[in-house]
Amino acid sequence: MTADGARETAEPLGPVAALSAQVAAGLVGHEVLVERLMVALLVGGHVLVEGPPGLAKTRAVKRLAAGLAGSFARIQCTPDLMPSDIIGTQVFRPDGGRFDFQPGPIFHELVLVDEINRAPPKVQSALLEAMGEAQVTAGGVTRPLPDPFMVVATQNSIEHEGTFPLPEAQLDRFLLHLDLALPGAEAERAILDLVEGEGRAPPERAPDPLGAEAIRVARLAVAGVFLAPALKDFIVRLVVATREAAGGPLEGMIEHAVSPRGTLALAASARARAALMGRAHALPEDVEALAADTLSHRLIPSWRAVSEGLSARALTERLLAHVRPW
Repeated sequence: MTADGARETAEPLGPVAALSAQVAAGLVGHEVLVERLMVALLVGGHVLVEGPPGLAKTRAVKRLAAGLAGSFARIQCTPDLMPSDIIGTQVFRPDGGRFDFQPGPIFHELVLVDEINRAPPKVQSALLEAMGEAQVTAGGVTRPLPDPFMVVATQNSIEHEGTFPLPEAQLDRFLLHLDLALPGAEAERAILDLVEGEGRAPPERAPDPLGAEAIRVARLAVAGVFLAPALKDFIVRLVVATREAAGGPLEGMIEHAVSPRGTLALAASARARAALMGRAHALPEDVEALAADTLSHRLIPSWRAVSEGLSARALTERLLAHVRPW
């Protein structure tokens, strides 16, 4: 890679890097979360963030929304939520004697779907079309969603009563699935200092928000990041290894393997991570860093794996230990 190539990649990504720093400034111990949000923004994908309550999942998305010029909406999921509550509904106008479509919160550039597993299956199905096709159908009319359009959904990992687990088809619509853990003592103290400092300090002047045109330019730059043939082979070998019935590293551990959509997601995410790192080419470390977040929610462990206490994420880590880049 030449210096000119690196500069050509870095220049369009400058505003995105500034946004990343802006989001990270109000969080502690969430460098991976911020990076994954930026990756999804650059790829045009969606993110599912899972973890116990109180880990700043919503705070991170709100900080991202504050740095974007597009509109933002939050959907708080409950068991009585209806598809029309997120898509919109036909409203009768007595003065004109007609029905007009009133758009719902899904018609925003960035949508936070809080506690998505509390939404009933009908609502999850409505989100499926929106996330997969960037459009919704209501009243027999198909309407396009904004461009860019991004969904960040959160999920509480410790409560299961009154929830509706996401079906595999819905999970597959997410580019990335993150699993957050509770912070350690040092990070906990830093969180306390950060929140106390925010309460005493005057509000900071927000930088210029990132507009749709800047996002499109950055996405074009990411699409131009070089993915070597050997690296493409590495990605394919990782995915195909989840389908090997015998002789593979996960023999007998997989009920349903990763589809080609997982291959495409991992390749696109690796390009975006490389661009964020200021490189015009992806490396094996990009693939390895993103493999668990792009593949684990796309495979289903077998009963044997479950009986041995192995989650989908643990199986992905085992896969990485056996399938090497070269």
